[in-house]
Amino acid sequence: MQMEQLQKDMIAAMKAHDKERKDAISSVIQAVKKVAIDEGHRDDIGEELVDRVILKELKSVKEQIDSCPDERAELKAEYQFRYDVISEYAPRLLSAEEVEKILTEKYADVIAGGNKGQIMKTVMPELKGKADGKVINEVVAKLCS
Repeated sequence: MQMEQLQKDMIAAMKAHDKERKDAISSVIQAVKKVAIDEGHRDDIGEELVDRVILKELKSVKEQIDSCPDERAELKAEYQFRYDVISEYAPRLLSAEEVEKILTEKYADVIAGGNKGQIMKTVMPELKGKADGKVINEVVAKLCS
């Protein structure tokens, strides 16, 4: 996802007087800018950084939804709307089958060793941000057994 696209969509939401959507997109933009400044990429914000922050924000909002008590329906609905808006911008993650295919093709020699920790250490740099960590862990556990 491009930072420019997020900003254009936020402006469109402002023009449409859609405050909730604007707030959700704005929170993502602010998080991206904060991470960019922290990592020293203030002027050059790449797609990889934006995607990484979007996934982190998505996870954070999902935790808010899960921890929100059921009697706070209006707050839960607000979190759900925010989750839906942010998920529109999230990159598509690899499925368990796709992760297994990548692991068996590229990392057959490491998997043959059967050391789960070594496998995870080897494959995570390539798959980070492309697949959910839990999915990768489950696939690696399945291949090791």
